[in-house]
Amino acid sequence: MEDLPVVSVLDRDECVDRLSAAPLARILVSVRCLPTALPARIRILNREKILIASTDTSILLAAQRHDVLTVQVDGVDEQDHTWSVVASGIAEVAAESEQMNDVLAGAPGFSGQLVSLPMSVVVGQRH
Repeated sequence: MEDLPVVSVLDRDECVDRLSAAPLARILVSVRCLPTALPARIRILNREKILIASTDTSILLAAQRHDVLTVQVDGVDEQDHTWSVVASGIAEVAAESEQMNDVLAGAPGFSGQLVSLPMSVVVGQRH
């Protein structure tokens, strides 16, 4: 029998560090009652909130309805281990418009609205 890979749980600080280093993420949202993952730019504020910038109307509509959204990022660390982090919370349209240029650096033509997501649940694993 083959040995199963060791999975270690990442603590909240490690998860937030990995989210902070990720300029892009997948936003998990329900579209017409079907789960989907949409790419978006993200920025972490005060280690407690995620700003999401996307031109996809599904994400903005979810924020206007105060739906639960999940942000997911994955990667490979220096020891060649894969990792995955997810953060979930109740979305709302962001009031932090002054942060928009920082979140959207290098994204010409963006005309969308920022979405704010408090990081109510943050979990991660390293494989």
